[in-house]
Formats: sequence, structure tokens, C-alpha cells
Amino acid sequence: MSSTITFEDFSKIDLRVGTIIEVKDFTEARKPAYQLSIDFGDIGVKKTSAQITALYSKDDLMGKQVIANINFKVKQIANFMSECLVVGAVDSDNVILLSPESKVLNGTPLR
Repeated sequence: MSSTITFEDFSKIDLRVGTIIEVKDFTEARKPAYQLSIDFGDIGVKKTSAQITALYSKDDLMGKQVIANINFKVKQIANFMSECLVVGAVDSDNVILLSPESKVLNGTPLR
């Protein structure tokens, strides 16, 4: 278990629901990955990379709603600027993406 945080610490994390609208192979990444464009509604479209090629095809991901942290500082990964971080459960070395059980509006916050 990680160290204990306060509610104030947790409230700084901006988790939102978005829909994947574009998936590209990320050939410059050290480990197999995709470049994702995610629509967060009024917040706009943000890009990220994800090492999820072992469990998900590009077709599986198109139109899938996911949960992402949208208030990380932009991070350069190879020649790509990552603007958010999709979240998932890690099982062995595979990431299983977290998504809402029912479709919700893009940009909906998690509380």
C-alpha cells in the first residue's frame, strides 16, 4: 500500500471520462505503445501514449470511453507530447483500461 494522503491531496487529481477518437501506432516508443487522441467534451481533445498493445487492438480502442487524469504537466515521450494519462489496473505487465459501465458525457468528472 502507498502512503496515506489527505482528501485535499486527492482533490487535486482531475479524473475525467473521455472517448478515444484516434489511435496510431507509436513506433518511436521504447516499448510497444499507441498514441491516443481522447475527446473530453468541453475540455477539448487531449493526446497521450499508452503501452496497451498486448491487450487492445486499434479497433478495440476506437470509440471506447476511458478514464484519464487530465491535469498532469505535459510530458515529452520520444517525439510526442503526452497531455493526459489514461488509468487502468495493472495485471502482471498488462494494463486493463478503466471505463464507465454505461456511456456518459465526455468530460464528466469522477468524484
